[in-house]
Amino acid sequence: MASPRLQRGRVSQAEYIYSLTTVTLNRRRLFECNENALAVIEALRHVERSGCSYSLAWVVMSDHVHWLMQLKKGTLPNCMNLLKSRSSRLLNAHLDCGPVWQRGYYDHALRTDESLETAAQYIVANPIRAGLSVAPGEYPHAWSRWPVW
Repeated sequence: MASPRLQRGRVSQAEYIYSLTTVTLNRRRLFECNENALAVIEALRHVERSGCSYSLAWVVMSDHVHWLMQLKKGTLPNCMNLLKSRSSRLLNAHLDCGPVWQRGYYDHALRTDESLETAAQYIVANPIRAGLSVAPGEYPHAWSRWPVW
């Protein structure tokens, strides 16, 4: 169970920009498989189509997801629930892997002085820092609304 301290100070405000990170249960490397990573990407797009979010950038790593988004309606927990439940259903439909995600997630509401483009670049550069690619735009499971630098 997640620590109650993680909830302290959490703001869930429509139109705010959030940087989010969620991790697979027991850090299972489920998303090394292309089909599994694509299921998570479909879930990210589903959340946006539902009107809950406006995605700015994301990356699906082997055992976690980073997501820069604007909350459009509802609450941050509801939005994350939608992402996790949709991706879990898609993954279990062909993989039957059981629970996919750890409880909880990390969130950071961006301040007005923080650059959205810089935050997006940091997210899509995650595979470079992890040694999974050598150049921006090379990793297939990363995306940003801004051109890759």
